[in-house]
Amino acid sequence: MFAYFKQLFAQVTNPPIDPLREELVMSLESFVGRQINALEEQPKNNFGLKLPHPIMTMDDMERLAAARHEDIQAGLIDILFPSHGNGADLEKALQQIFQQACDYIQGGCNLLILTDRKIQAAQAAIPSLLAVSGLHHHLIAQGLRNRAGIIIESGEPREVIHFSLLLAFGADAICPYLAFETVRDLAEANLLEKPLKPEEAMDAYITAIKKGLLKTFSRMGISTLHSFFGSQIFEAVGLSRALVDRYFCGTASRIGGLGLEELAKETLLRHGHGFPAQAAPPPLLEPGGDYHVRHGGEKHLWNSTAIYKLQQAAWNDDYAAFKEYSALINAQSRERVTLRSLLQFKRVQPVAIEEVEPEESLVKRFVSSAMSFGSISREAHETIAIAMNRLGGHSNSGEGGEDPSRNTPMANGDSKRSSIRQIASGRFGVTTEYAVTADELQIKIAQGAKPGEGGQLPGHKVSAEIAMVRHTTPGVTLISPPPHHDIYSIEDLAQLIYDLKAVNPRARVSVKLVSEVGVGTVAAGVAKAKADMVLIAGHDGGTGASPLTSIKHTGLPWELGLAETQQTLIRNRLRSRIRVQVDGQLKTGRDLAIAALLGAEEFGFGTTVLVVLGCVMMRKCHLNTCPVGVATQDPSLRAHFKGKPEYVERFMRFMARELREYMAELGFRTLDEMIGHAEHLEVAKDIDHWKASTLDLQPLLKTEPDQSVRRCVAVREVDHADLLDHELIRRSEPALERKQQVRIDLPIRNVHRTVGARLSGEIVRRYGSKGLPDSTIQLTFKGSAGQSLGAFLAPGISMRVEGDANDFLGKSMSGGRMVLVPPIGATFQPHENIIVGNVVLYGATGGEVFINGVAGERFAVRNSGARAVVEGVGDHGCEYMTGGTVVVIGQTGNNFAAGMSGGIAYVYDESQLFDTRCNLDMVDLEPVWKRSDVQELRAILEDHYRLTNSPRAKMLLENWDAHLPLFVKVMPIDYRQSLERMKLYEDQDKETVAATEEVFHG
Repeated sequence: MFAYFKQLFAQVTNPPIDPLREELVMSLESFVGRQINALEEQPKNNFGLKLPHPIMTMDDMERLAAARHEDIQAGLIDILFPSHGNGADLEKALQQIFQQACDYIQGGCNLLILTDRKIQAAQAAIPSLLAVSGLHHHLIAQGLRNRAGIIIESGEPREVIHFSLLLAFGADAICPYLAFETVRDLAEANLLEKPLKPEEAMDAYITAIKKGLLKTFSRMGISTLHSFFGSQIFEAVGLSRALVDRYFCGTASRIGGLGLEELAKETLLRHGHGFPAQAAPPPLLEPGGDYHVRHGGEKHLWNSTAIYKLQQAAWNDDYAAFKEYSALINAQSRERVTLRSLLQFKRVQPVAIEEVEPEESLVKRFVSSAMSFGSISREAHETIAIAMNRLGGHSNSGEGGEDPSRNTPMANGDSKRSSIRQIASGRFGVTTEYAVTADELQIKIAQGAKPGEGGQLPGHKVSAEIAMVRHTTPGVTLISPPPHHDIYSIEDLAQLIYDLKAVNPRARVSVKLVSEVGVGTVAAGVAKAKADMVLIAGHDGGTGASPLTSIKHTGLPWELGLAETQQTLIRNRLRSRIRVQVDGQLKTGRDLAIAALLGAEEFGFGTTVLVVLGCVMMRKCHLNTCPVGVATQDPSLRAHFKGKPEYVERFMRFMARELREYMAELGFRTLDEMIGHAEHLEVAKDIDHWKASTLDLQPLLKTEPDQSVRRCVAVREVDHADLLDHELIRRSEPALERKQQVRIDLPIRNVHRTVGARLSGEIVRRYGSKGLPDSTIQLTFKGSAGQSLGAFLAPGISMRVEGDANDFLGKSMSGGRMVLVPPIGATFQPHENIIVGNVVLYGATGGEVFINGVAGERFAVRNSGARAVVEGVGDHGCEYMTGGTVVVIGQTGNNFAAGMSGGIAYVYDESQLFDTRCNLDMVDLEPVWKRSDVQELRAILEDHYRLTNSPRAKMLLENWDAHLPLFVKVMPIDYRQSLERMKLYEDQDKETVAATEEVFHG
């Protein structure tokens, strides 16, 4: 039953959490038992069974059963029903369980143990999730839920998602006895990857489940098990509304599905495999094939036959072969493996194919989905870009930046430039030049294959080329945080959209979301935040490095998200002002036709593009061992890459050609006429599967009145009349035209946002990434600066603020200098007072920042190259930092340097407690004793004093010998090793490339 639920995740409305780097804010601890009013000061209210985590072993259960404590009274309830029964028998058994639980509670029990241990041929186990959730809601309705805890002892739960669902729907603790017995047997039979004692193997299993639970919590931004209990942060897919309303109250279930009768049938089919009618069970289990293709197992749309036929069609320019591939995919769809396979087109009066919009026009709506240079090879990345540029479509750089040399056309007229540049949580390679040379800037909120999670590019895949593009160091692991640290709300998203339109007013700004219930509401917020396009990604994205739990149990099909988005935008009269794009395993023209009818104007292709370039779906993307040179950085494997731009072009034209055929069949002459006309779809009439026939797909097909606008018709506008940069650009004309030095003094208020971005964009557009000579444009402001001051700051601009600044100062700055000092006459001590907000220098790749005061949380998060001095920081300072130098001459918050894989920080540790506030997982702490380090640190402090007149800096410099021993150098471990290896090869007069290869191979 677990398979009928998909986990929800945070996108835009609140941030997910990093369960690895920010584990200090997370907890699996809980108290199980009676929960009475905590405000009543009575001894009985002080008792609870404290558990360090919710996984109980069989020994724990035995101790619990043998307990003689007066406050521990457990009632044992069997969750079984007759194996010859049906839905009515299952319902009767559930009612008996509920009544027995109420009787136990009335009799004084404070722990209810639901168990299926007595399963036998005549008695089948009730699905543990159904029993737990049903009892949980029954006790709530009876006003008894807080008088007893629920412990489930079952052979059913084994994967992380199973435990997550049981806890989210009412269980307080879980004993997976069959999983434990299996782990013990595997250890005793020495069948594990490495020899372990049974007790060690069980501990390892529990540890894995605990980590998986934290990951599950974190996707929704939940930090403690106590908050996760009963949260029901899942959507039911394939369960009837009546069943959900009764046993899973409050859970979304939009397309109906199974009731108790069908659940009983499915349960008894599974029970029959364990207790067959014959004397002996079959010798082998069913092949499964849920995660990978297995002969005789679960159906997969991508199999060897489909891959072969598609590649032959593209490689040989054979449309007949493509139609064979298309027929195979659509025939597989009749296996009912997708929601769209349950739909069919209504018969209407067709039009002649000659009257339909041509292929050349349709392919301009096609996009190659975001795949970073790093996740795939340079050859594959550039081949895709060349093909899409030839077609007039768009390629997406992904989140790994892009080599600026690709902005220059090739000698033959082709272009390797990705017209869409992605702005992801890691901000890798997001420079001013990257932004101003884009046709579209896409904010990636979530990713279809692993929504609510971050990412990690292993050090062995970070070659010299990738490090250059991402402004990092070869061989150093690169981490993308789960959230954008400048997007914790819809208002923050609007601010980032404002920032991007400020630096590049010519670019379209899009937002990538992943399908889940409520995505339509988020899309409406995206439209109101003045984005130009919203992308709805399906749950079955092709990211090869995605965790299996994420692939299978998080996110929803794009059909649900697209339909909800279209309907919500129309209802709120927003559809006319924003375009809608969809991606997620679009394989045939039929898929495109259905997507268009459900509301899509543009279409993204990821996995299919890689397949036509040679991908054979080895699913080893994260191991750097791709045998066809597509998803690897190994030079020897990249040499195997045989893909050509023509292959991608042919595939796109074939898709457009087949889409035209469907358009003619449906009577549409242009795609614009087709968009949003879901009334041309109906539920397939030949559905004969006993489970599929229970679904109700009408919610997907709802349409608004004919007069409703179904597509984007508004002319794109950039509303930045309030931008202070208009005045800055006007006054900076001598510098922009003739590189003459200019000085500008202006007052600044908190309504002045993103100051300096438009000016920086103009500089880079005219002079490239090198910008202008140092301090060509000198800006002095007095007052309180708004958000994103100095965002995308370009070389040549020197900015001084006398006052204070809001969040996001210096985000993605590429050069220049920023100085922030208290207003003249301020009476407070700068090193004791906050002068700038949170998330300073997010993703900065260059420049200098000197702050005569304290900064908020996440100072220098994901800093890639800026040099900064600050007189105190909040929690999570230098998080995910990969380059640059940061000096902190005051107090730090907790979790400093979490995820820091590059760059160097110097911290003045006056209280000698810094080691208790620093996350030491990836860094070493050492004294500042090397001459080069001492010289660097003193030079930075001298610059800080010269520019800010800081009393704190003056005190340190005047008593240098006394204060130097109190400084601590924070050095990332991998970073040091990489630098040492590279220096070793340089000393031996080797080529830099050789050093790089040694780094990421060794």
